[in-house]
Amino acid sequence: MPIIRPSADLRNSYNEISDLCHNYSEPIFITKNGKGDLAIMSIEAYEKLDGKFELYKNLYEGLVAEKEGRYRPFSDAIKDIKELTK
Repeated sequence: MPIIRPSADLRNSYNEISDLCHNYSEPIFITKNGKGDLAIMSIEAYEKLDGKFELYKNLYEGLVAEKEGRYRPFSDAIKDIKELTK
């Protein structure tokens, strides 16, 4: 169940909202005049979510490349990675 708080809580109960963001892995929804206005989360939760988006983007690009025949042997890719890390 999502946590929904009024915008006044950002001013009046900031520490409580901050604690919720750090202890709850989902966004906290903030309302303004009774309507949805913001979704906030901790930096850690944001970075984790952003990492998932990046992973999904890379997986999608890989699937498209494979479908288009743009791939090469795994051993060649490993060889290139080893060269880059020297």
